[in-house]
Amino acid sequence: MKKYILAIDQGTSSTKTILFDESGQAAAKGSVDLKTNYFDNGFVEQNPEDIFQNVLDSVTECLNDFTKKGLAVSDIVSCGISNQRETFILWDKDGKALAPAVVWACKRSIAICTDLIQKGQNDFIKLKTGLLLDPYFSGTKLLWLLENDAELKEKVTKGEVYFGTVDCWLLYKLTNGTHFKTDYTNASRTLLFNIHTLQWDAEILETWGLSNLNLPQPCPSSHDFGMVDFGQFLDNKTPFSIPITSLIGDSHAATFGEGCFEKGTAKVTLGTGSSIMMNIGDKAILSNSGMLTTICWSTENRVDYALEGAIVSCGSTIEWLKNELQLFSSAAETEAMAKAIPDNAGVYLIPAFSGLGAPHWQMSRKASIEGMTFGTTKNHIVRAALESIPYQIKDVVEAMAKDMQAALKSISVNGGMTQNKFVIHFLADLLGIQLNKQRNPDVSALGAAYLSGLKSGVYSSIEQLSAINKSQTEQVLADLNNELPTKGYLGWKEKIVT
Repeated sequence: MKKYILAIDQGTSSTKTILFDESGQAAAKGSVDLKTNYFDNGFVEQNPEDIFQNVLDSVTECLNDFTKKGLAVSDIVSCGISNQRETFILWDKDGKALAPAVVWACKRSIAICTDLIQKGQNDFIKLKTGLLLDPYFSGTKLLWLLENDAELKEKVTKGEVYFGTVDCWLLYKLTNGTHFKTDYTNASRTLLFNIHTLQWDAEILETWGLSNLNLPQPCPSSHDFGMVDFGQFLDNKTPFSIPITSLIGDSHAATFGEGCFEKGTAKVTLGTGSSIMMNIGDKAILSNSGMLTTICWSTENRVDYALEGAIVSCGSTIEWLKNELQLFSSAAETEAMAKAIPDNAGVYLIPAFSGLGAPHWQMSRKASIEGMTFGTTKNHIVRAALESIPYQIKDVVEAMAKDMQAALKSISVNGGMTQNKFVIHFLADLLGIQLNKQRNPDVSALGAAYLSGLKSGVYSSIEQLSAINKSQTEQVLADLNNELPTKGYLGWKEKIVT
């Protein structure tokens, strides 16, 4: 009989629930959109109860799809959860939310970050957490809430407030408050967690006045997090309880789902922006090249660290060309437009629409198109935009290699932009290495399922998972004779440093 793993991928805009079989194939799916509130002042929030209900609705849709296919819920062995990172929630002992969920994209703590940096705390935080003082991470937005809500601050002082990222909130609610845990990857995105000791950092908590905050028990990503009766989500309400055996942040889950099991292996997510994460092995390397250091993934007998670089504008650059300059009606047209000309003719698009991210961190820089003449066509501008994606990835990969003092071994790609063959082949030729591309598009859910299956006995080892991944991966080979991307990259570097 087949065994199945329930994977919940709770994202910013929706929750996907997928039932995977032992070979990593999806047997049933459910997907439900989630509302996010964006405000003019840069605040971004979600309703904590909406997040939980969104998960319940998605799980219900998936399980009912599964049973309607004639498959038996008794064959579902365990559950894994991946989640939007950095978003956090505050609640009381009864599981009642005390504030809106503050989303990772929220910018409310810019002034707090500036103040803490001026007080000289950036190096102190980086040394312990591997992160930078930035509104992206949870801790400074928590400080903003406490500065602006005296009643909430008093509750924290009295030890009445529970803090957790989305994975922790879901676990607490699903287990009716009996399990208050998180995993190392989610904890490592809060600015409160010491990535070297794998514990909440008492010195940071005391410095920021958070010593009485209730924090979840940090655990490996693959771990027994408690039993849940998922039968309550079936149309017929048939009881069946399974353990939750993995919690992991979504980008980390994608790294595991892509098979980045060894030091020097990396994944690139090509979406609206781009997240690049490289496995650096069992030692935390603090970057001197603009990277973040984080927990990559973990099991109960192994912790792997990662360097991470975030690119701000990737697919969003192409959307801007379509919506604002109206150079094409569909992003699918851009591949042919780029291939219609032999090269970029010296035209470069610097996609600093919201500044430049890693490794440059030029957050005040503005976007520009440079090198145009009367001979420049819309094809040149489109090609320059597409080329900017591999160029930015190359910048990050070079910075990672400098930190590690070793070259990249392999890189896996996922996300919507991987459908553009011009971008993918240009990237392979520029990096000079083979790209791996999973046939399964839901790599975050897959990573959560793999980690869950390791704990519940569906999978025996990392080596078994590696073999499964190789059977489901396509390769994009580099053309080492194509010198055009390398020549183009030299021009890119000249433009970036100006």
